Amino acid sequence: MESSELYHVKQQFILGAYQSLTSQPLPPSTSPDFLPTLIYQARAHIALSAPSAALSLLSSSLANSPELEENVAVKAVNALAKYVESPGDTTLEELRDLAVEVDSDEDEDAGDREAERDRWTVRVLAATAFARAGEVEEALETVQAGRNKAWLEATAVTVQLYLSIHRADLARAELTRAKKWSEDDLLLQHIEATISLATGADAYADCNSFYTEQLANPSLSSPHLFVARGVTRILMGEVEAAKSDFEEVKEGERGAETLGALVVADELAPTKGSEEVVEKLWSQLASKYPTFPLVTDTQQKSELFDELATKFTVPPLAVAAAAE
Repeated sequence: MESSELYHVKQQFILGAYQSLTSQPLPPSTSPDFLPTLIYQARAHIALSAPSAALSLLSSSLANSPELEENVAVKAVNALAKYVESPGDTTLEELRDLAVEVDSDEDEDAGDREAERDRWTVRVLAATAFARAGEVEEALETVQAGRNKAWLEATAVTVQLYLSIHRADLARAELTRAKKWSEDDLLLQHIEATISLATGADAYADCNSFYTEQLANPSLSSPHLFVARGVTRILMGEVEAAKSDFEEVKEGERGAETLGALVVADELAPTKGSEEVVEKLWSQLASKYPTFPLVTDTQQKSELFDELATKFTVPPLAVAAAAE
């Protein structure tokens, strides 16, 4: 059974409180919480688009615990950080090898809870890298989609993968399977809210209630939750309320999702001077996060417009007048 301290670390990671998680001191290296906390903190740095900080944390934290460098979960988070920092086939191959290794060791370590945790951590992190590389099928196979009956984080990744390819039906099926073997866990509720947000189930009531409930937690500060509820409110037609959620996120904590949400909200409900604000926000978003979906989609549409414009010939005025 995990300690209350580790539960809080896990809660922060699940709910996107990455800044506060990375600012906390690690437990002593002799503590059983040291390794899982280190992994969660490194993953939080990666989620904040700071893979170099994750690599630095791993290097400094393991200096006094060299035996942990051979741990498969440590190897996996280190490889994911390297891949995010500089995408390439070498780190993907390293993660593939680790995924094969943990699969082959599964029978040997059966019943060992820590070994099971490390195995699933490898699968989740490897699948994350494969998804970033566009290898969705490989990512689904790695997290044992449709076969996983042990690790809820793998279910969460599976649901995200299905939603990314517009297969909400398969995402719901995965959630239904998880409910048969998992307890009513915070992550299970989060998965359900994610599906609700993506599909509009129950007119977004489920996800709105979940985000509001979590935001009421005084021990948690998560920009992600404010953005998630704000997006829900936009979808419910409550744009002004959504803006207030987005503005709750401190300027120094505004990542790609916050900047993108603010741009959309200001476009939907413009106010005096909002045009300049949107241009500033868009500039920040495009320069800091060039691969963010809103940025790439807008750029693709802009390029398509320019391409089509070159093929359009404006008729001479006389011809146009005669045609009328």
